[in-house]
Amino acid sequence: MNVNLKVKRFDPSEPTKNTWWQEYQIDIHKDSTVLDALIHVREYEDTSLALRCACRASICGSCGMKVNGSAKLVCKTRVAEVSPGGEQVVIEPMGNHPVVKDLVVSLDTFFNQIKRIEPYVQPDHIPEKGEYIASNESMENLLTAMNCIMCGCCVSDCTVLEVDDNFIGPAALAKAWRFVDDPRDSKRENRLNNLNNEDGGIWDCTRCMQCVEVCPKGVDPMDRIMDLRDSAISNGLTNSFGARHANSVNKSIKHSGRIDEFRLPIESKGYFNIKEIFKLLIPGLRMLIKKQSPSPFHHKNPNQSKVKNIFKNFEENK
Repeated sequence: MNVNLKVKRFDPSEPTKNTWWQEYQIDIHKDSTVLDALIHVREYEDTSLALRCACRASICGSCGMKVNGSAKLVCKTRVAEVSPGGEQVVIEPMGNHPVVKDLVVSLDTFFNQIKRIEPYVQPDHIPEKGEYIASNESMENLLTAMNCIMCGCCVSDCTVLEVDDNFIGPAALAKAWRFVDDPRDSKRENRLNNLNNEDGGIWDCTRCMQCVEVCPKGVDPMDRIMDLRDSAISNGLTNSFGARHANSVNKSIKHSGRIDEFRLPIESKGYFNIKEIFKLLIPGLRMLIKKQSPSPFHHKNPNQSKVKNIFKNFEENK
């Protein structure tokens, strides 16, 4: 099959125009992967093209790239899937990673994020004989997060990291959950406290779902982050902006069937944080006058009773 590849190139040695797009028209087998196509280009069309790959079996995670705007492992992405009608295939290096050359990125930032969560079991005792024993059930619970192959696809497409490079990131937070829920680890409370209070921690995720969409191993980093939030609140860590925000949303929906946009920012900042509340007062009044926010006096949902029943059923069955 004929394929048109549009590849984003980068050469740090070029003093002026070091980034450009280059197109390749090639003929490959109909079952070829995007990686097969790129290797064909490198071997027969342009030996200067730089890319990274190893296992070619979606195990090592080294061939992460953006294909048609979405991060993928190109060794498991068939050309026919992304170009069913012969459309042009656009290939770029992963986002939120410094580019080394062409499609090769540096993973230094990625692994620095992983280091921030202390990615190792920290037990409070050492067995006199044998190994640490954990139940089969507890280990099965960790399997989802343990499937992570550190490819960086979730980090590549994380919308928070595009604007805030201090965010720990979906991969590191998913791995943090893996140790928080490990029964052999003795630092659960410390880990949750750090992730709850740290700038760039569990409350900075905007739940855009991008990490879930692009993860090639079904780790679902966003779900792991939500689990960490639940664990933090269950452990009494409720005095952070994110926790107060979550509790305020929960309380207002349970009470009136909708989010109380008047009380939400005040409760999120904390009632005793006079300075921050004062900052919200003027823009809040302007929004109220311009009817850009609902009235704080008439905000109940007409289906309020149905919402309360949902809460009641959830609390009875959880």
